[in-house]
Amino acid sequence: MSVVIGGIVTGLPHPLLVPEQNPHWRRVRQGFEAFREEILAAKPDVLVIYSTMWPSVIGHQIQADPEPEWVHVDELFHDLGSIPYKFRIDADFAHAWREAALERGIHARTVAYHGFPIDTGSVTALKLLNPDNAIPAVICSSNVYADRAETLVFAKSLRDAIEKTGKRACVLAVMSLSNRLFTDFIDPADDHIHSDKDEEWNQKLLQFLAEGRLEDTAQLSRQIQKQIRVKKVVNFKSLWWLSGAMGQHNRYEGKVHAYGPIMGTGAAVVRLTPSEDGIGDKEFDEDDVEVFRGDRDVLSD
Repeated sequence: MSVVIGGIVTGLPHPLLVPEQNPHWRRVRQGFEAFREEILAAKPDVLVIYSTMWPSVIGHQIQADPEPEWVHVDELFHDLGSIPYKFRIDADFAHAWREAALERGIHARTVAYHGFPIDTGSVTALKLLNPDNAIPAVICSSNVYADRAETLVFAKSLRDAIEKTGKRACVLAVMSLSNRLFTDFIDPADDHIHSDKDEEWNQKLLQFLAEGRLEDTAQLSRQIQKQIRVKKVVNFKSLWWLSGAMGQHNRYEGKVHAYGPIMGTGAAVVRLTPSEDGIGDKEFDEDDVEVFRGDRDVLSD
């Protein structure tokens, strides 16, 4: 299995469309550009994106259209303008991942039809990190009802597909840190993290990630979720997925390329590279699940 590089990136479109409107947005854009160079240097065969901005309800969806092409407009920030795109998708790998997911008990399907609505986060990440389509990509959804076990097993099925195909992979989670958006229009110059508490937790997360402590952040994700964002169903489960996909340990070299507010949220670009010089393993606080056997039927007769 070969995951050569990974990380997290924000999915909001401001660094792509209007970085000049705020110094923080410009720094996040520069962070994307620095991370892009590191990804190219790692020479992955496939770029895998888990997007918290692509919610699915029944199972997990994997983009398998070899060349999706459309013009995207963000549903919240449509005033920023249109984003035309044409991506290069590794359809064979998408199907291999689906088969690997089914073997581990995960309900997964591929999607491939003209005009399928690729989400803002995936569009932003691919336009900034892979603008010339030099690396074929695969995008997967975030199931809004998947618990830790299901999310972790889905990530391990990706590892199975990587091993079976012999690919060198870059794996990315599209997410925010704190995720409280301003509910009123603001002047871009006035953008800031929504609250002091959000900022404190963001800084703790960035400290852990800079130290390469990916599994520690995954183990703490429930507590962090309660502290720094409005109750919603996806975001920090992406840390479960990322740790499961890259390897459930803290042996990484971390680099925070950029961090700042985007409409009140905590937007970051963070690179993680496998390394023997990281913090190391830790004792698991939760079970390490290999096969998903469905929900526990707590409501059945």
